[in-house]
Amino acid sequence: MELFERSGKEGRKINAPLADRMRPRSLEEIVGQRHLIGENGFLTKLLKKKEMPSLILWGPPGSGKTTLASAIATEVGAKVISFSAVLSGVKQIREVIGEAQFQLSNYGRKTILFVDEIHRFNKVQQDAFLHHVEDGTLTLIGATTENPSFEINAPLLSRCRVLVLDRLTEEDIKTILKRALSDVERGFGRLGVSIDNKALEIIARYAQGDARNAMNLIETATALEKATSTDRTVISIDTVKEALQKKVLVYDKDGEEHYNLISAFIKAMRGSDPDAAIYWLARMLEAGEDPLFIVRRMVVFASEDIGNADPAALGLALSIKGGVELLGMPEGWIPLAQGVTYLATAPKSNASYMAYKKALSDVKERGALPVPLHIRNAPTGLMKELGYGRGYRYPHNFEEGVVEQDYLPDEIRGHSYYEPTTRGYEAGIVKMLKNIKTRKTKG
Repeated sequence: MELFERSGKEGRKINAPLADRMRPRSLEEIVGQRHLIGENGFLTKLLKKKEMPSLILWGPPGSGKTTLASAIATEVGAKVISFSAVLSGVKQIREVIGEAQFQLSNYGRKTILFVDEIHRFNKVQQDAFLHHVEDGTLTLIGATTENPSFEINAPLLSRCRVLVLDRLTEEDIKTILKRALSDVERGFGRLGVSIDNKALEIIARYAQGDARNAMNLIETATALEKATSTDRTVISIDTVKEALQKKVLVYDKDGEEHYNLISAFIKAMRGSDPDAAIYWLARMLEAGEDPLFIVRRMVVFASEDIGNADPAALGLALSIKGGVELLGMPEGWIPLAQGVTYLATAPKSNASYMAYKKALSDVKERGALPVPLHIRNAPTGLMKELGYGRGYRYPHNFEEGVVEQDYLPDEIRGHSYYEPTTRGYEAGIVKMLKNIKTRKTKG
């Protein structure tokens, strides 16, 4: 199946969706991605030489991955074959490879294989064309919204250049929409459609960098406006809001954005910025994130990043779980908001977290060191005869419950793991440990 069969004028039917009709036909028509196709862009330099390595185009929805692949195909003059990773299997891949070999051996013509949603290919499917990418039988251009490091197997990824497409800016979206409204051949120019500046800003903001979303929305708004007006059409704010209905946030609970948002959320709390933390909380909840997933991360945060600087933080985080489960959503956001602001403004210490990491390092390096005899329990006569518990000094028998005594194996005696900060409650712990050390010395 030829790729981009609709990319020429002959394929652009008047009743096709606006986004399809307005798809750029050349690099010059593409808006955005100047780091790739600008005057000194990576692709610009390669295309001048009519050379093209295998590529993975990684970018958010609507950023122009398919459009860019189409433009590359036009520039290099190669035969282009395309299929979706969702619908195709190994059999189709073999057919493509056969066609590529035929074109190369009979006509000396290179073949570009464009794979949309390449992250959906499993390892067997990816391996099926690995060798043919390597020997130059075909050039691969894969498009994905997912991080290639996680979704593309290493051998194939090593043979491709990963190009990151930026999310289109609001100004980019405005440029694309204005072009669609004025284009007589493919857009709404023949209909005399214009748009209120505020309405244009709303669409550009709603689109969140997705040109396809923006096109679909303006197409719907135009249809609504035309249904009630016989004169020259001006798309208003009210019409855009009617077409919009509800803003759908870009979010994939199984994809990279899921991890991006929770990372931003944790780092905002760690940075003691309650405003940013609340913003990222709202983003996740509005997009449909499981509130209990958020609570679990808050519990981890309370121990890892606050710890003994405010021991009450862990209890609060745990109580939020009960509040969310009792109230359910949407009211569950109320205890979540309280908890987030508390954790963000609490004094911070990762001393207990780091203490464990240090102790774990000794465990891994030294192995299972024996427990010193004097702190072993001695429930039997034989154990007592062997010296279990001999010489143990019971702290409660000493002043203030403190006595000089070793509790670590001899090999790591004196190793220090817990180093409390002077923030919050831990400032008191520092004083207490100094007092304990003094008492032990005197004892």
